[in-house]
Order: sequence, then structure tokens, then C-alpha cells
Amino acid sequence: MPASEPASATARLDDPSARLLAGLQATGARHRDAVAELHSLLLRAARFELGRRAAMLAACGAAELDELAQESADEAVTAVLAKLDSFRGESRFTTWAYKFALLEAAVRARRRMWRGREVPTEPADMGLVADRLGSPHDDAERRELLGAIADAIRDELSERQRTVLVAITLQDVPIDVLAERMGSSRGAIYKTLHDARAKLRRALAAGGLAPGEEPR
Repeated sequence: MPASEPASATARLDDPSARLLAGLQATGARHRDAVAELHSLLLRAARFELGRRAAMLAACGAAELDELAQESADEAVTAVLAKLDSFRGESRFTTWAYKFALLEAAVRARRRMWRGREVPTEPADMGLVADRLGSPHDDAERRELLGAIADAIRDELSERQRTVLVAITLQDVPIDVLAERMGSSRGAIYKTLHDARAKLRRALAAGGLAPGEEPR
């Protein structure tokens, strides 16, 4: 904890959290014991998250689920140790640390769900875009808006922006899965998605149409 951080931040921690945090900041055997304790805590959190996603992981056996949980806990421990200095004592340390395990488990669950499934990494097919955006039962005003959205996707976006937007918003591909398949990072894919949505809003505004909600 930085020297400028008031002692009250530590005082707000419950005793188990304070003890665990102190152990992680220590060296030698005390540090190793604290890391083992942290791993045990985060393994429980990872198993909870995977259990919450049981429906999407129905094809996994017990051994595979345990492997996913262990991998999630391993990565979460590494992330917590790397970011200890960012903990400010505004919540229980264990609550703060649990979030890392929940995130890691969620990412692995999504990747497992998409394993063996085709993920689009080529420029989007505009026929698919039109099919997913609209239906024959839409009224004239909605058809005009959806047509403008399809045109903007085709004409205003780069191939990469079009691919990312369609994959995530129309085909429900998780960002982390798409990043892995495209050899990119989650942050880069999110930035591409953000830029694509901004271009669509500008194009619709220029055409005198209210942007409304993003296409889904």
C-alpha cells in the first residue's frame, strides 16, 4: 500500500482479509502459505462461476470442469499478485480477489462453449446482415432505419470493423473468443467495436435518422 494511503484503509479490512493480504505482501514461507490460501479461495470462486454456467458447459465432464477451474484459479492468482498495489481497502480483500477468478472462469467457459464452432473472421456477408437486422413484418419506418444501418455497415466500416461488429452484435460471438480467433487482444477488439458503433451513429445522424439502439 502506498505511503500516502491512510492507515484507515487497512483498518477497514476484516481480520481474515487483512491477514491474507499481509501474507501475500510478505516473503518466504509466510508468502507461500498465503498464495496457497489465496489459490484455494479462488478455486472455490472459479468452481462457483462454472457451476453457474452449467447449461453452456453441459458437454464437459467432471475432469474437464475441474481442469477449467484449476486454470482459472491459477490465472486469477497471478493477476491478483500482479495488482496487489491497486487494492485500496474499499471492500474486503477476498471480495476484490474473487472477481479475478469469476472473470477467468467466465472467459474459459465462453471459450469452451465455442470450441469446435466456426467463428467468422472474414469480412461480413451483407446478405447475412440484412437477414439478421430485419424481417418482412417490420413496418415501413423500421425497414427504412434497418436499411440505413445495413448500408452504413457496408459502406462506412472497414472490413475489420464490419467483421467485428457483425460477429459480436449479430452472431453473439464473445469478445474474448473473437480476439483469440483473430489473433488479437480483447482490448483491440473492443476498440474496433467502439469505433464501428461510433461510425454507424454518425452515418445515421448524417442521414437524419435517430441512431436508436445498437443492432442486435
